[in-house]
Amino acid sequence: MGNTESVVVQKRLSRFRPEERPVVEGVFDKLQGNTGGTVGSSGKTVTGKAVTLEMLQSSMGSLASDSMVRRVYQCICSIDPGLEAPGSSGKTSNPTSSGVGREQLVIFLADTLRGTAEERAPLVMAMSQCGVAVPSAVTCEQVAEFLQDLISAVVQILVHRGRLQGWQPERMGDGSLGVKLLAEQMCSELKPSDQGVCDVSCLEDWIFRVSQVSLYMEMLVAEGLNVSLSGRPTPTLLPPCRETPWKNIRCMLDLPTLMFLAPQLPDSYSAPWRLVFSTQLHGESFTRMVAGLMKRGPTLLLLKDTKGHVFGCFASHAWEVKPQFQGDSRCFLFTVFPTLRVYTATGYNQHFMYLNQNQQTMPNGLGMGGQHGYFGLWLDSDFGRGHSRARPKCTTYGSPQLSGEEDFTLDLMEVWAVGKPPELEEGEEGQAKKSILDVNPEVQAMMEMAGKTLHSQGLREPEEDEDQ
Repeated sequence: MGNTESVVVQKRLSRFRPEERPVVEGVFDKLQGNTGGTVGSSGKTVTGKAVTLEMLQSSMGSLASDSMVRRVYQCICSIDPGLEAPGSSGKTSNPTSSGVGREQLVIFLADTLRGTAEERAPLVMAMSQCGVAVPSAVTCEQVAEFLQDLISAVVQILVHRGRLQGWQPERMGDGSLGVKLLAEQMCSELKPSDQGVCDVSCLEDWIFRVSQVSLYMEMLVAEGLNVSLSGRPTPTLLPPCRETPWKNIRCMLDLPTLMFLAPQLPDSYSAPWRLVFSTQLHGESFTRMVAGLMKRGPTLLLLKDTKGHVFGCFASHAWEVKPQFQGDSRCFLFTVFPTLRVYTATGYNQHFMYLNQNQQTMPNGLGMGGQHGYFGLWLDSDFGRGHSRARPKCTTYGSPQLSGEEDFTLDLMEVWAVGKPPELEEGEEGQAKKSILDVNPEVQAMMEMAGKTLHSQGLREPEEDEDQ
């Protein structure tokens, strides 16, 4: 390209490290080399000056749907190398039939892999509509369809590239439904105009706030076009899964739901998830469920009622059987179906977690948020019955009614331990000395009664106050 590069292209390439720039510039030639047939003696394709839709399909086809590849192609075609902002001219710089030029491709790669929200917004705009010309606005429904294609491609990448981290999709929930739910959740963050459409500034604001949009686009482009950059490690979208008897269960989670829930946790992707209770394995027993909860550190509970609603909670602390509320503001409630949402602490009260059993005067069961008799999520000790009361919202978490009916009947339940297991904490500075708490529950109880913070419960806590 040398001195013939446009100023815009030179600026885009300057975002990459010197050793990365040949990789980015080389994608154009690699795409042309991916198609068989019309290859000359020099090893280059006959077309030479353009990348066609067929070349793009040859590279990305195994990881992305045909509609997703076409979205990428029409997006690259919409880029005018002479303009700072892709698509800002309101029309394509050349018809899609003539193919993609080298400079268009470099700008596309730079903006998807190293771009700002402002630069990525026109790309999302172009990929969200079906025509050739770049529109001034798109509907939320068009964005949702684009996201479904994008999320499906990301899931396909995780499967094809062997990045499942121990999860087994064939023994999990309906991934296609999960794709739609995650796309709808991400779209719910859009702030369209009164006419229900999104212009470039609306998309820019959305991309800035919803980090998954950029993350998924980067992953699709880097994997689909085989752009391996030393300055960016491969993103981890799934937490490790350990100690799960896959042959004996069908997990309630699916990959897109997992991709949504994992980053909400304080430990994010670092701690392995372990199935510690399932009605499919252990039956409908409150006592068995409590045994699965105890001494496990942070846990995620997933419930399905007989109306088909799927919902649950994250408990940031190890559960204790006692008549007082416990936990902290990192706890949250969530729904999976019919909508994917997370509801975090409001600060109104500290009724985060409650677990009690075999008491005469206090409620016996497991609760999250609200108050006695009026929990945001409650599972009675007579296992199988519960309630989710929120009129209009749960005071602790700001959540609506999670279940299909206020008083629900349980169909399925899973409990996942999602904190770092005690043996992994032995080497962590300042925490090895706390490991006695994992094997001596009496010391643990005395520490908590004294108001001490328990570091060995699987999450890093604030430093404890030694004066307490």
